[in-house]
Amino acid sequence: MELLEAIVLSVLAASTPLLIAATGELVTERSGVLNLGVEGMMIVGAACGFGGALYTGSITIGALCGMVAGTLLALIFALMTLGLAVNQVATGLALTILGIGLSGLIGAGFVGERITPAPHLRIPGLTDLPYLGRILFGEDAFVYVSLLLIVGIWWFLYRTRAGLILRACGDNHLSAHALGYPVLRIRFFAVMFGGACAGLAGAYLPLAYTPFFIPGMTAGRGWIALALVVFASWRPGRLVVGAYLFGTVTILQLHAQGAGIGVPSQFMSALPYLATVIVLVLISRARSGGSTAPAALGTVFVPDR
Repeated sequence: MELLEAIVLSVLAASTPLLIAATGELVTERSGVLNLGVEGMMIVGAACGFGGALYTGSITIGALCGMVAGTLLALIFALMTLGLAVNQVATGLALTILGIGLSGLIGAGFVGERITPAPHLRIPGLTDLPYLGRILFGEDAFVYVSLLLIVGIWWFLYRTRAGLILRACGDNHLSAHALGYPVLRIRFFAVMFGGACAGLAGAYLPLAYTPFFIPGMTAGRGWIALALVVFASWRPGRLVVGAYLFGTVTILQLHAQGAGIGVPSQFMSALPYLATVIVLVLISRARSGGSTAPAALGTVFVPDR
């Protein structure tokens, strides 16, 4: 049972950055914008988040620094794609390359430094409960924030008028504009929100997952987050299932390596990404007769002047 508890705790930790980043990207794509720069925003958020925590000694300030960094990169993306009508795919890929290079520049002086990681919740009498105590009442704040975030986004998208308008902009931006809704402004704020979530997800890695910064520590998690949005059919509930599924694959391959299974370690490390490719292929085949993606996803909208 102790081993099972350790695995579950590890899965929760590994899934949290995926869930946070994918939640932000889900809102972005629901508005009709495709931002492929999640990986770049995450790695810059990791560098800035670690730097903020290192210099101030505050995990909260570090998390805010990561969110601000992600938001600023998302601002560049929004100005290029929404303001200048530049191709979204090319801009997103360029943003990832920019983020990787920028994180190396920002984090060059942080390599080898360590911080005290985010504390875990401890409620006397509850955290010490057998089996479920540490799982339910012994996680760090980021885990609970990720769950509250996905619940809040579900409520926003399906229970509020603002969420309905945002989905309308993604489903048919011309009709939304004809009804008088500011499509570009709505998409702008959606992109900003996605950038803040990606920055927070990146900051989680050095602030809670591992208490140090290394270049490239996101290790492709931004791309997995993008795949999760497709896996979830742009629905928040399925996003939770997908995030924890991919987190489970990540952790199980680590335990398999530790158990000495006679499989090359390189293959085991590639399992999460192989699972991503397989899931995307299966989804593509299942939807060959139709797609549930927002109709205006990735399109350039230029309102009448």
